[in-house]
Amino acid sequence: MKRIIGYIAFMVTLGCLMGACSGVNQIIKSGDPEYAYQQALEFYKAEKWSKASTLFEACRHIYVGTPREDTITFYTAYCKFKERDWDSASLMLDEFRRKFGRSPFIEQAEGMYAHCFFRMAPGPKRDQALTTQAIVAISEFMSRYPSSEQIPEFQQMIDILSERLQEKSYLNAYTYYKIGRYKSAIVAFKNAIKRYPDSKHREDMMYYTVVSSYRLASNSVESKQTDRYLSMLDSYYTFLNEYPESDHLKELGRMAKDARNYLDKNRITEPNGEEQQSMPQ
Repeated sequence: MKRIIGYIAFMVTLGCLMGACSGVNQIIKSGDPEYAYQQALEFYKAEKWSKASTLFEACRHIYVGTPREDTITFYTAYCKFKERDWDSASLMLDEFRRKFGRSPFIEQAEGMYAHCFFRMAPGPKRDQALTTQAIVAISEFMSRYPSSEQIPEFQQMIDILSERLQEKSYLNAYTYYKIGRYKSAIVAFKNAIKRYPDSKHREDMMYYTVVSSYRLASNSVESKQTDRYLSMLDSYYTFLNEYPESDHLKELGRMAKDARNYLDKNRITEPNGEEQQSMPQ
């Protein structure tokens, strides 16, 4: 009964694929899954990925539960991979690695699966969910196959993806800064610095933290200004200590002076521990 159902599925699939590729029409019309399978192998060896994929997909249902099932599933996914259909390939490879964990193709399949996500990962201006998935997939592969020849290539991919996440983190924080949401910008910049301490944007993020803190304090109601100016000076001194020759020091120095003037009028102790005395009138 199962085999009859398989043949029915085979014929239905063939009917759907009849117009897919004129080069395989005669094979499809034959209605012979074994012939279709052998021809698919020939196309596969000749690197005619589209034709091979069409025939492998047509044969797939008939060989479910047979020793050929993992081969057909892997070859179909491989064809999609070579055609740069990363989405379809990743879905097939994920199915393969879950179902055929003992297959001789498993290491290659998991490597291709990780590679698909690397290819699908978008630039830093877009959502980075796929970038995170790619890092997870690549890291899992490297953990499972530490002796693989692909390790150096995958390590480079990890570096590229990590830099992309760093860039995204910076851009998110900078967007808050640009639209004047300074409180959110401060939190975002500090989180980005904490998460990516070696970021190439570290100086810029620390600079924008000080500027955001100054603007937040300047635009605050009086009851909140003292705490916010103190926080701003704390960020300023941290920046000054880390980048004593920065091109931003003159600008930030003026902001720090304004903050100290405010604290001086209110006899507030600065982050460095010195109390600001009011000037005699």
